[in-house]
Amino acid sequence: MPTLKAMLLAGIILGSASLPLVAAEAAPASAPEASAPVVIAPPLDDLGRAIKAALSARYQSLERGTRAFAAARDLYYFYGARHFAPLWVHQDGTKPPVFSATAEKIITVFKAAEREGFNPADYLTPDIDIAAAGSDPAKLAKLEAAFSSAALRYAADAFGGRVRPRDVDPDWTITPKRLDEAKTLIDLATSAEPDKLLLALSPTQPEFLGLKSALAKFYDGTVVDAAILIPEGELLKPGMQDERVTLLRQRLQVAEPEVPETAGAEAKADITYDQPLVQAVEAFQADLGLNADGVIGPATIAALNGASATTKEDIIANMERWRWEPNDFGVFEVTVNIPEFRLWIVNKGDIAYTTRVVVGRPENRTPVFNDEIEHIVVNPYWNVPPSIAVNEIKPALVKNPGYLSSQNMEMLYSGKVVNASAIDWSSTNINQFQIRQLPGDGNALGRVKFLFPNVHDVYLHDTPSKSLFSRSFRAYSHGCVRVENPLEFADALLAEEPGLDRASLEALFGPKERWVTLKSSIPVHITYFTLRVDPDGTIRSYGDVYGANRKIIELLGLKAPAPKPETVAEAAQ
Repeated sequence: MPTLKAMLLAGIILGSASLPLVAAEAAPASAPEASAPVVIAPPLDDLGRAIKAALSARYQSLERGTRAFAAARDLYYFYGARHFAPLWVHQDGTKPPVFSATAEKIITVFKAAEREGFNPADYLTPDIDIAAAGSDPAKLAKLEAAFSSAALRYAADAFGGRVRPRDVDPDWTITPKRLDEAKTLIDLATSAEPDKLLLALSPTQPEFLGLKSALAKFYDGTVVDAAILIPEGELLKPGMQDERVTLLRQRLQVAEPEVPETAGAEAKADITYDQPLVQAVEAFQADLGLNADGVIGPATIAALNGASATTKEDIIANMERWRWEPNDFGVFEVTVNIPEFRLWIVNKGDIAYTTRVVVGRPENRTPVFNDEIEHIVVNPYWNVPPSIAVNEIKPALVKNPGYLSSQNMEMLYSGKVVNASAIDWSSTNINQFQIRQLPGDGNALGRVKFLFPNVHDVYLHDTPSKSLFSRSFRAYSHGCVRVENPLEFADALLAEEPGLDRASLEALFGPKERWVTLKSSIPVHITYFTLRVDPDGTIRSYGDVYGANRKIIELLGLKAPAPKPETVAEAAQ
């Protein structure tokens, strides 16, 4: 007896006399040849006829060319290959209909959907009620269609997430993974373990699994209120007095200063932020890659609180973002995490190099996407973006016609250098021209940039302004990612490139722009995770610098916390 998949893909049309117009349409995308005819077998009973009518009406009501239309059409083809016999409803004519053993296993997954960060009610909808359907073919057909839709919805949610990245930010051009829905339904219907098949669609990255384990604690009752939670407040600097010092000593296991015996029983605890506690804070900051200056601001407090300050909603939102990412980041790859203000290179599963970065300020956000580094440019020109030309350079030219030369810049029109000081900028559109900064020590891109061509014109680069790297909050660029130690990064990046290393790049330093094309492109992932999970399960929490985590929580229909005001002084830490 042929398998369901073979029946679906076979090139024989069954029961053609009873076929609706749909049977003559193009084969589904899963067929081996687009011109192959589709198997549509006639229904064998009233339930089959009801299923056929419901599925046909469903897909013919949808707009052609849409993803929903294709999914509904393929579902019709799939059932047509099996005489429109139900997949999930079992009936023998002598007893009330029941769910099949396969459907019951899937229902078990639906009921435990919370542990995957989902809402069980999204899948166990009111339509999925076999008792209410009774033996009515029309109701059973509706139940059958509803269950297939729920199974596919769960599979799609687990595999690629529920939120579209561009609904969070139009510049988030990361493309979530998409299922072959017809194949998925076949696999579920023919699997002896459809529950395991559904669960296996979720990401397998260690950090996703760590978040899932943390989420499970909320439902196991093992999450308790943090005994030591450091409240937010003004910047705490060495020598200051603050009530939070007592909690900090407990959190970092620093002994309280000894109280002289003469002080008496009513002596108050010393709340001075003293040197032993400062040293413990500095060690903690250094361990997490924060600025180890002993000054405690929002970033350090978030890290100190870690998982204790992490909500269930935070975990679910970060799990959602993991569902967008590719299953395989690459054997040798670069990742930038925007909220962490950090970049790292992974080689065969191990972090080979890491450094601090500066990302786009909230009004010039660094986008989230995946790409590949293809070129390294030494002595780069900085091609000034149109927005900077309009908002910053034109006003400067109006005040000072010689502004460009003072910044080592030149202006081009149709590829030729023109004299900017001879133009009346009060009435001229500056975006008719190209402005670029010449290579040199003062170039905004420094000595080197790393290119992965993309629609955002975003890349990694050096910078002559190093002071911002000493801050814990590092969202100050126009959107590109500034690298603290670009030549060290280049050396690590070129580990797999024969004949290229830091020294070979330094040998190219000079007044002319020089391009180096990599023999093998290197995957680069610009990510936005406010929670990171260490191998031991420790959760590190980072600020929601663009408010994107909160936006995702809202789009998922979860309760989002009220945004916290942040002053300039707080942002500095």
